[in-house]
Amino acid sequence: MYLKPFEVRWNDLDANRHLGNNAYVSFMSHTRMAYFQEMGFSHDVLSAHNIGPVIFYEHVYYLREVLPEQQVRVSLEFKGMSENGMFFEFHHNFYDPKGKHLAHCEMMGGWIDLTTRKLTPLDSELLNKFEALEKAEDFRILTREDTRRYAIPRKDLV
Repeated sequence: MYLKPFEVRWNDLDANRHLGNNAYVSFMSHTRMAYFQEMGFSHDVLSAHNIGPVIFYEHVYYLREVLPEQQVRVSLEFKGMSENGMFFEFHHNFYDPKGKHLAHCEMMGGWIDLTTRKLTPLDSELLNKFEALEKAEDFRILTREDTRRYAIPRKDLV
């Protein structure tokens, strides 16, 4: 399991003076990108392959309040990937310095080609790197149907 430490800053707080929703999302995003960087998926590598990660959903479950100036650690577990690497799933957990569980998040995403703006599989070089990452005990192979688990029909205004 990968862990990234954070200090809760004043600008991470909401009107109730506890960690705001946007800060949870920001901490998780920063954790994923730090993990990708350490595993060889730097901005330069992603740029050379003309791909970027996109998020399909993030479901956050808040378990305990996180207050100003508190230290937190955000975990990342690699829970799933499609056979071609197009889709991925991670789970995040927030912990205080004593290891108390503060929040949980389930997220799924994919890779897009930055020119076509469409989902794209990983090429063999990146897929091999991704397949070598540490996987959660309950890791699973994802299908396109898994990405539709929480599908919402589009209802345009026009």
